[in-house]
Amino acid sequence: MKRALGYLWAAPASAIGFVFALLALVCGARWRVTRGALECAGGELGQIVNALPRPFAFVAITLGHVILGVSAEVLDEMRDHEHVHVRQYERWGVALLPAYALASLWQIARGRAPYTHNRFEREARERSGG
Repeated sequence: MKRALGYLWAAPASAIGFVFALLALVCGARWRVTRGALECAGGELGQIVNALPRPFAFVAITLGHVILGVSAEVLDEMRDHEHVHVRQYERWGVALLPAYALASLWQIARGRAPYTHNRFEREARERSGG
């Protein structure tokens, strides 16, 4: 029951992630389900993401129960970290999106790195062992 509520609570963010996963699939990415999350990687996704401006580029990103990675190898390396973010979405729901942005803005206001010092990223690093 708790797991089902987690899926439901994170569903709005997962829906956003699913749209991006569909676009990635059209660009040649492959999907698989791992630990209850849809992982999408490969194809032209890496090239598209690398063309994004610096603050928007990523190697892997989680939106609800959807994890997008530039390659399967990156997902293999980042899986534990990204699954911490899945659990964060199960706790925060779609509110994680603005909370994450505000946590980054708070770090910028303090003169710190918005990604490295973001509380959600720190938790993911601590819980994933790196």
